[in-house]
Amino acid sequence: MKIRKIIIGLLLLFIMPLWLHSQTENVDLSMIYKIKQDEQRNSKIEDIAFGLTDFAGPRLTASSGFNRATDWAKKKMEEFGFQNVRIEEAGDFSRGGWDNLKTYAAMTAPYYANFACNPVAWTGSTNGLIKSEVVLIDAKAESDLEKYKGKLAGKIVMIPTTTTTPYEISFLPLASRYTDEQLKDLTKESVQQGRRPGQPFDYTAMMAQRQLRTKITDLLTSEGAAVILNNSGTYNIPRSNGAGYKSGDKEPIPQLNLPMEDFGRMERLLRKNVPVEMEIEIENKFFDSPKIYNVIGEIPGTDKLLKNEIVLIGAHIDSWHGGTGAADNASGCIVMLEALRILKSLEVAPRRTIRIALWGGEEQGLFGSRGYVSKYLVDPQTKQNKPDWDKFSCYFNMDNGSGMYRGIYLQQNELVRPIFEEWLKPFADMGCSTITVRNTGGTDHQSIDGAGLPGFQFIQDELEYDRGYHTVMDTWERLVISDLKVNAIITASFAYNAAMRNDKLPRKPAMKMSDTGQRGPGGPGGPPPGM
Repeated sequence: MKIRKIIIGLLLLFIMPLWLHSQTENVDLSMIYKIKQDEQRNSKIEDIAFGLTDFAGPRLTASSGFNRATDWAKKKMEEFGFQNVRIEEAGDFSRGGWDNLKTYAAMTAPYYANFACNPVAWTGSTNGLIKSEVVLIDAKAESDLEKYKGKLAGKIVMIPTTTTTPYEISFLPLASRYTDEQLKDLTKESVQQGRRPGQPFDYTAMMAQRQLRTKITDLLTSEGAAVILNNSGTYNIPRSNGAGYKSGDKEPIPQLNLPMEDFGRMERLLRKNVPVEMEIEIENKFFDSPKIYNVIGEIPGTDKLLKNEIVLIGAHIDSWHGGTGAADNASGCIVMLEALRILKSLEVAPRRTIRIALWGGEEQGLFGSRGYVSKYLVDPQTKQNKPDWDKFSCYFNMDNGSGMYRGIYLQQNELVRPIFEEWLKPFADMGCSTITVRNTGGTDHQSIDGAGLPGFQFIQDELEYDRGYHTVMDTWERLVISDLKVNAIITASFAYNAAMRNDKLPRKPAMKMSDTGQRGPGGPGGPPPGM
């Protein structure tokens, strides 16, 4: 009998921890069912998508379109019944406001061709419609610029770049989803984080190219060139980017991004000594808009002990000025708004407060989310944690296009793996079950993770993201509505689970300062990593 008791005791010793773990993450399947049903029957995805793309238009940081979008988002949050809705200042923005009002460019000699083009943000305007010959700057070193002095006033100038990859035909599909094999590979921990395998990055060459470009721009400014043409884009689709302008500076020379096909045609003509002429008209507007803004709303918590703790979901509402920023990142805002709408529609009473934040200024350096961290979580000067740091549970972000969720990145936080495993089980039949310990970067969850708090990004099918983002083709057509519906369901469920569990999500263990004076990955109070 004594041996039998010992055996039973040993079995209980091993079984009890497993039993307690299964009891800790008791997922409310009835709520998951309701969330799925509400999205299937009452979805507002398409209405939200229209408001943030076709209606608001491009949402460049500190532009009129950005202000139109934030006003629309605030009204939509109020319409959905969110509380404490506000457009909240998140910090200074040195570039100021900028709108593109008109853009036209065409080659007029040796024959007429109307070109797709996109102005570089925060560059200036032409003096009405200008007509001029096109000059190709062929310079490998600063000494090569001497021959152009006194010859560039009023000219339209092309600047080739050695970093442009020559066009090669691709036999890959235009859009793709993760295969089972790729998802399995993603679960393997990678010791070397960051750059993909391939050619070593030549930093010295990059800096030399950048310095030469600065010298060329200085020459064109002093010479009085009319317009700068950049080789930026492909498939006759120009890309979007911005100049390093600061509010109060002299307006930079107008710059146009031309896709590879248009740029290349004129470059080849000029190299064959065929004269090229163009006509261009660009009208841009600069105005004072020195602040970054976030749009915030919430469903308040109801538990007297936990209601001041925060479960945060979010995405960045700013975009570039080409297209309407549909995949990058109206898609994330659509999903987050819809997820919270579902929970509000179901009249959930979360124990913790569930808050949504639509971030401004992500494209220029995570300004909105960093501003939130500085305001609520970590003092940017002292690096000391603020009172809300201890009340913060977790953050879930979406910013990888319109593709369906396939799982989640742990950002090396192994402590949440068993929790997310349980949370993802109801969505395995939707194709979302992969968990990877790896980091992923380039967007707003880094601001939270960098503050030593649980911040996560979902794994998403890439679809045609690489072809569309930061270009004029990033419009409604890049949205896959069925995928966004799946993402809204999963986001709503994750937010609900985090708001209802007894404990906040576990944080990475704090690491002591290294010899460089920086905290390890789990250290609280460290600045968010850069873009």
